Amino acid sequence: MHVTVRKLNDVVVADLKGQLHGGLGDEILRGVVNELVSEGWRKILLNLSKVTSIDSAGVGELVQSLKVCKRLGADLKLLNLHDRVKKSLHLAQLLPVFHVYDDETEALKGFDTAVGCGR
Repeated sequence: MHVTVRKLNDVVVADLKGQLHGGLGDEILRGVVNELVSEGWRKILLNLSKVTSIDSAGVGELVQSLKVCKRLGADLKLLNLHDRVKKSLHLAQLLPVFHVYDDETEALKGFDTAVGCGR
């Protein structure tokens, strides 16, 4: 798993690449989200367009990341889910839990409608 972080005004975009599996992948995601929240970022967009597969540990870490963000007043959204990732979240009945976007511009606009967010 490789992560590149981009900052677009008050939104931070984490571009993830690789497999979001138990072990290194989920640990990297946890570390990135925890670091961004601790730095004061309150609008976090995870771009999963290059995440080719996810296992139960990866799904669990996405859910945990969402919980951490909510608990600390941050907003977490997902962008460009690969079909396999989308299917895994659907099968786990978790797709409705996340705000999922297929277009980065729309995702960024989605933060503007969220209440109580800001860096």
